Amino acid sequence: MSKGKRAAQRLMLECGIDDPTEFPLDLIVHGRGATLVEKPLKNSEGRIVFGKSKVIITVNSDIIYLGKKRFVIAHELGHFEMHRNLVPLHHDTDATLEYFKNGHQETEANEFASELLMPEKMFKKECENKKFNPDLLRYLADRFQTSITSVVYKYFELGDYPICLFYSYNNKVQYWKRPEGYPHFINDRTKLAPPEDSVAAEFFDEQKIYKKERSKQQIWKSTWFEMKHWENDNDYNFFEYCIVTPSYNTVLSIVWEEA
Repeated sequence: MSKGKRAAQRLMLECGIDDPTEFPLDLIVHGRGATLVEKPLKNSEGRIVFGKSKVIITVNSDIIYLGKKRFVIAHELGHFEMHRNLVPLHHDTDATLEYFKNGHQETEANEFASELLMPEKMFKKECENKKFNPDLLRYLADRFQTSITSVVYKYFELGDYPICLFYSYNNKVQYWKRPEGYPHFINDRTKLAPPEDSVAAEFFDEQKIYKKERSKQQIWKSTWFEMKHWENDNDYNFFEYCIVTPSYNTVLSIVWEEA
């Protein structure tokens, strides 16, 4: 078990928390000895300042979605719980809030936030016997009152159905993930533009963002995956759903195959 997950479970045990949606995060932050402030921040979504006798957690009041704001607060609380003796001041942006971000402190804070907001046992139960699609991700985000991006990473880790992830920034693929043992091999496009026939490319090339009812777009297997010489694209049924953050020029592509 990761350090971040252990720290979150320890906090919930010490605070008597079974369902995190029933406890306002500001009360948890206050109870742990920090002060939570909401105000506009430039080029930052969250910040934590460690003083000699006081710790201030600040969340950007310009964040529109409550779920994202809660994840930012939980992420900063993770820094408070695990890293208070390491850095006096820390800023977080959408980049550092990415679940697979390199750097152990950011990874630990993300794992803490993920477990605090979406405890593993509860998350698995909510996923049981439910068909994977974008609506399921939206349901889980509402159920746990967190960002849909954080739900995607949690589902990749614990969900019932295999999905692949591709994260692109400024029209370049930064990283990708596929489940262990996944039968299809990914064409490595790290530091390259997303495939021209991908949904991600439609945003970067045309600024196109699909509405909710059309967010599940069918694609070819060959869009993201390696094709063997004997394979035919028509024999596969792949889809791509993109979470776009225009202000940071990022796209998280979720790709999966349906029978």
